[in-house]
Amino acid sequence: MSVRHALLALLAERPQHGYHLKAEFERRTGGTWPLNIGQVYTTLQRLERDQLVSAREPAEDGSVLYEATGPGSEEVARWWRSPVDRTSPVRDELAIKLALAVTVPGVDVATLVQAQRSATLSWLQQLTRLTTRGEDTHDHAWSLVIQRLLFDAEAEARWLDHVETAVLRAGTRPATPTVTHPATEAVHPATDAPVGVRSGTGGGG
Repeated sequence: MSVRHALLALLAERPQHGYHLKAEFERRTGGTWPLNIGQVYTTLQRLERDQLVSAREPAEDGSVLYEATGPGSEEVARWWRSPVDRTSPVRDELAIKLALAVTVPGVDVATLVQAQRSATLSWLQQLTRLTTRGEDTHDHAWSLVIQRLLFDAEAEARWLDHVETAVLRAGTRPATPTVTHPATEAVHPATDAPVGVRSGTGGGG
């Protein structure tokens, strides 16, 4: 998530203080992604360094009002026009965890998947209950975020079903058999028939 562009977009709307930015961001996204105030000010400092934001003189209480510069507003406009880059996906902890689980000896992957599915379905139920809020502008924006999370949770549950099926299939797939026969019935590599019953061999006479 681009906190940088999100805060810049809010500043392009109107000048704001750091604490107000934090509160406004969380209000518009329904508190789904709480921001640390330190992260907000670090981001503002970087935006100011890049001349996308300017800081007004501190007020008597020491608070600083930030506003988007011309280049900052242009950067926001470019952000609105540009699709989100999906060629460098964010790290997914669950995918990493399961990828490691299937390669680490002794991990009960089936139990891991079942526990995760239970947690995912519980989260899905919570999200479903949250979809009944009002219809004002910010609640509508908030509901879009919740609906995205709902779709993600549903997709995760389906993916976990797929993972479980794949794990069970891998666990029940017979290994390449090692054929063991009595010494008199060695397996011929070409015919897989015991030597004693191959045409033209064994038994003599």
